[in-house]
Amino acid sequence: MKKILAMILALAMVFALAACGGSAAPAATEAPAAAEPAEAAAEPAAEAGPSSIAVCLASEPDTLDPALNSAVDGATLVSHLFSGLAKWAQDDNGALVIVADAAEELVEGVENEDGTVTYTYTLRDGLKWSDGKDVTAADFAFAWQRAASVELAADYGYMFEVVDGYDDIWADEPVEGAQLNVVAVDDKTLEVTLANAVSYWNELLAFPTYFPVREDVVADEAWATDPSTYVSNGPYTMTGWDHNSVITLEKNPNYVDADSILMEKIEFYLSDDANNMVANFKNGTWQLIDDVPTNEMATLQAEYPDEYVVAGQIGTYYVCWNVNEEILPADSGLTGAEAEAAKAEIRNAISLLFDRNYIVEEIGQAGQVPASSFVAMGMTNPDGSQFYETAGHNDGFNGYYNVSADAFEDNFTQALEVLKKYYAYDEATGMISGFPTMTYLYNTSESHKAIGEYLQSALAGVGITMNLENQEWATFLNTRKNGDYSIARNGWLADYNDPICFLDMWTSGSGNNDVQFGKDAHKDVAAYSLDLTDLGYDVAVENGTWADTYDVLIKTIKTCTDNEVRYELMHRAEDLLMSTGCICPLYFYTDTYMISSDVDGFFANPLGYKYFMYCTVG
Repeated sequence: MKKILAMILALAMVFALAACGGSAAPAATEAPAAAEPAEAAAEPAAEAGPSSIAVCLASEPDTLDPALNSAVDGATLVSHLFSGLAKWAQDDNGALVIVADAAEELVEGVENEDGTVTYTYTLRDGLKWSDGKDVTAADFAFAWQRAASVELAADYGYMFEVVDGYDDIWADEPVEGAQLNVVAVDDKTLEVTLANAVSYWNELLAFPTYFPVREDVVADEAWATDPSTYVSNGPYTMTGWDHNSVITLEKNPNYVDADSILMEKIEFYLSDDANNMVANFKNGTWQLIDDVPTNEMATLQAEYPDEYVVAGQIGTYYVCWNVNEEILPADSGLTGAEAEAAKAEIRNAISLLFDRNYIVEEIGQAGQVPASSFVAMGMTNPDGSQFYETAGHNDGFNGYYNVSADAFEDNFTQALEVLKKYYAYDEATGMISGFPTMTYLYNTSESHKAIGEYLQSALAGVGITMNLENQEWATFLNTRKNGDYSIARNGWLADYNDPICFLDMWTSGSGNNDVQFGKDAHKDVAAYSLDLTDLGYDVAVENGTWADTYDVLIKTIKTCTDNEVRYELMHRAEDLLMSTGCICPLYFYTDTYMISSDVDGFFANPLGYKYFMYCTVG
């Protein structure tokens, strides 16, 4: 575990250096994992060679539209298919950095008299779409307006919240004709104005939601699922998509830096079966697999010491509750704020029933770190200390729970005392009764199933029945997003080097707000308080709604230019988030994958993206 901690801390240092240089960057939402054994292995790929590679990241992606994708596997493909103003790269020393891509350079912003900040980018000469048409500044402007629009309602639309004009688009009473303050001055010049200075702006430019798309192409709603209509501007073009089998990318001859791309063809095989992945890796059919069966980890590490990789990653694996799920006894008689406070206390108590050390040591087995907070290890405060180490308000431990092995017995006792307040308790059996039966939703995966079974057992130990339901990856994402669940597995990887990327996803209007905060019945629940007067803000709310409190707090963070105050505000946002009990962190991620020793030139970043364009296969 010390080795993994060191890796994650080293990644935090990479982030800090990148941010100082105007770089660092993305990683979409969440990664799928491995799965149940399939009856047969996938059809073998073509024989690998110096310029052809076959890999398996996950099963069928939900979408490869840059504006609509919200998963790491999809983001990896999109990053091979598109070229944004900025991109991830390796410097001469192998360090990860953000550099200009479609832009000639990543320029400094100019502050205006009203506090807004304007950036003016010049596009490189020779930028082409995969069909040979010129890439223009208007393509970027259109793509950004589309991604931020109410009509598209993209999960990541809120990533444009920092751009001037966004608030008018999404106001309760939208301003007629409102748009982002983004202008194509001419074919090669893009001007964008931010509402205020933002320290992580260059990192956003490397995020897939900021990639360009062409208006005539996306007019066909099915454009992103069919190679014949898929037009991109990056290193590769999509030449095949055999759904639920394989997506084929081939080098884009129209890419401006085509001469630097070494890998001619990449076959992304689609599977959620970890045993199938290992079988195809062992027989040489696939050169990289992004997961392995939990019960084979130790064996594979011993058999393939140079090909089995456990890398640091900045993200959190957690359980999320649907905030609208009724968990109080039918006869509780509690309503409104009192009912919401009771449910929050119950959810937080249940979080204490889970032995995180058992999960990481007996199930995860990949150096994961028990999590005591939602914002992941690796995110730092302005003074360089770990954000998670200064989270919460408890003596003797970091975060919101004491996750040390020695604390589990006390945690269990504390949880049971809370549950006794609301449910009937049988002293003889040690069981409560009256807790509604729940269903735990997870995506098809051996590791997710194993964790679900442990959580199910832990709850059964106190008399709570929780059934398990698995769904294939794309269906699972949409079920959870739509709030059609009671309790579910979840995971989040950093989008860029700032804790806000773990916090702004929970605003009422966010497409990544799987908990459904501020939505449906929760929209009118007035149970939250916020007082920022000690920080100089005229904000004091008692028993307000989620929109009155959390949404206001996130907006305040995004307009704050005093770094110390801003980080204090972010700690308060996590305090409010965790007080609901709807987020139950289990562990901080590591990234486990296997890559053939025949592959040279591969690199990955701590946010989950994997890059194959500079690979050769010996």
